[in-house]
Amino acid sequence: MKRREFITFFASAAAAWPLAARAQQAGKLPTIGLIGPNTEAVDRPQVTAFVHRLGELGWVEGRNIVIDYHPAEGIFERAGEIAAEFVRLKVDIIVTGGDAQVLATKRATAVIPIVFAAAGDPVGNGLVASLARPGGNVTGRSLQLTDTAGKRLELLREIVPGLRRVAIFGNFANPFIAPELDAVQAAARTLSLDTITSEIRRAEDIPAGIDALKGRAEALYVCADPLVSTNRARINELALEARLPNVHTYRDSVEAGGLISYGPDFLDLYGRAGDLVDKILRGANPADIPIEQATKFDLVINLKTAKALGLTVPPILLATADEVIE
Repeated sequence: MKRREFITFFASAAAAWPLAARAQQAGKLPTIGLIGPNTEAVDRPQVTAFVHRLGELGWVEGRNIVIDYHPAEGIFERAGEIAAEFVRLKVDIIVTGGDAQVLATKRATAVIPIVFAAAGDPVGNGLVASLARPGGNVTGRSLQLTDTAGKRLELLREIVPGLRRVAIFGNFANPFIAPELDAVQAAARTLSLDTITSEIRRAEDIPAGIDALKGRAEALYVCADPLVSTNRARINELALEARLPNVHTYRDSVEAGGLISYGPDFLDLYGRAGDLVDKILRGANPADIPIEQATKFDLVINLKTAKALGLTVPPILLATADEVIE
């Protein structure tokens, strides 16, 4: 792993320490190795929520705990490299998010406790034995992405009159998207919608992937993935140019120009991950800490994007939205 500055986000402040200083401090205080799934800019709000919650629980960076953050920048292999370095440094807990990142971390250690702030299908993807009793050294919070895929399609149909064909867009090289893809296609059949898929594997694939949908699809379902999150503004820009209304899982994609999103509140998920870390630091065994389900879901609508697409958002959606961006 390349030497990087240690970045801590707390009350919008940042401090940078060289690796040697971190290792020295890590020998004195409990150390949390934090693997961000995306880039620093994308991870910043979630990391801030996580650090803030730890502070509320009495764990203050530099006083009685060290938080060593590194972004995987949407690269699964990098998550494994970071995890291996954390194992070498003998951190006390590793925190990350995303099924692929958690699996890469799990491969690096079966001893150090691992807390995932968010995972789409922790049982189906082999991260834990069961939701009630995870077993091993892993615990965390489930996103319930497959349970809410149908809701996202329903919202898209409500906002796009006469919708018949939807393109499912995502990084299908990430095997952990498969359960969501299956759920979207099943929901589409129930709603009498036809689907096609458009795959990306790199940021460079995005323009061609969207261009290929012109005239073939009437709307876009964007699967959640670090590659997508990192390039969300570009995806939304090109979708708008292609006149493709789009639905996302996370609010930050709508804040970056997407049309509508429905999914778990990531800030809440990362904040509650702080509760799990607190339990482990106080002696709990991750094998015995049940996987918590996401409980807070947000509906976010971007009226500016709707107007640019010539769409009128039904009043009932505006009334029930958690946030309307104008």
